[in-house]
Amino acid sequence: MRLEGAPRRSSLSLKRVLLLVAIVIAGVALIVVGPTACYLSRGAWEEARILSRRRPIPAMIADPRTSAEVKAKLTIVEAARQYARDSLGLNTGESFTTYSHVEHDTLVLVLSAAYRDRLVPYTWWFPVVGRVPYKGFFDFGAARRAAADLESQGFDVYLRPSSAFSTLGFFNDPLLNTTLSADSLELANTVIHEVTHNTYYAPGSVPFNESFASFVGARGAAALFRSRKDFASAARVDARWADDKLLGAFWSGLSHTLDSAFRAHPNDRAARLAARSEIYAAARRILVDSIAPRLTTISPVYAQRVKLDNAALLARRIYGSGLDTFDLLWARNNYDLRLTIRQIIAVAKRDRKDPFAAVRAIVR
Repeated sequence: MRLEGAPRRSSLSLKRVLLLVAIVIAGVALIVVGPTACYLSRGAWEEARILSRRRPIPAMIADPRTSAEVKAKLTIVEAARQYARDSLGLNTGESFTTYSHVEHDTLVLVLSAAYRDRLVPYTWWFPVVGRVPYKGFFDFGAARRAAADLESQGFDVYLRPSSAFSTLGFFNDPLLNTTLSADSLELANTVIHEVTHNTYYAPGSVPFNESFASFVGARGAAALFRSRKDFASAARVDARWADDKLLGAFWSGLSHTLDSAFRAHPNDRAARLAARSEIYAAARRILVDSIAPRLTTISPVYAQRVKLDNAALLARRIYGSGLDTFDLLWARNNYDLRLTIRQIIAVAKRDRKDPFAAVRAIVR
């Protein structure tokens, strides 16, 4: 890769526009006083920096200094955008038409937290998106301090890296070097996943939004590779999705077991914590003995090392809830993904309080 040395093509006028964007967002942030305002201002500044470094992807593909490996990946990104727009009817806007380099291998650290004796997430409130059960940090030190603070208050804490994010269509999200490090299969999945957020995002319904986008990203990426007659890649995408669904069902079942145990002891915290320990110990054995042998794209080491606590469990469920339901509706629509996407969005808009229930209702 020779991207670091590529010339930046940001004109002075563009830089002024991006500075104005940062100022406007920071102004909105100041409506919210205190730490949230500072957090939003930092996010605005980082977004402006990312946008100021954009370079058109077609120019990078045409540049003889760009390696063959990077050109191949960028070509997949362009193909995924076009397929998402033309075949799936997604709102791609100008997302992923440019590339931007950031200094870190990790774009953001994502923090989740939950009560130890209840399956209830700690949430944060932000303008536009409402309450969400996670918080992304460009400042890694601030992320670790926030995690330590929540842990000191007795919460389960889960801090993990992320290589991409979506501004929900508010800006023309560029492809980042942190995302480009993935293989072509994951790249296609990521692009289609993120532009799904551009197309529809229900405020306050994060698990639905992310799980829906996971479904569209996986099934859309597989369909893209099949349209290109790359059946081997399509099969690998399908295999990864099968593993995601297997784990998603496991996390869902574990959630129901924990929730039932917690509800059985409403006035006895010690009993809730004891039940939690027993359930997670049993879950580890099931993961190692029953789940891991069935995974085809994930190492068995995952089952031995994966973090098991309420924060990690709820974080995983954000991306893995109702996956079988989405797939069932897709099958009933004769595997017409575009129709299925349109149908899911329509029913979700009618029942904004519980979009999962709306989708389940039409599958029954």
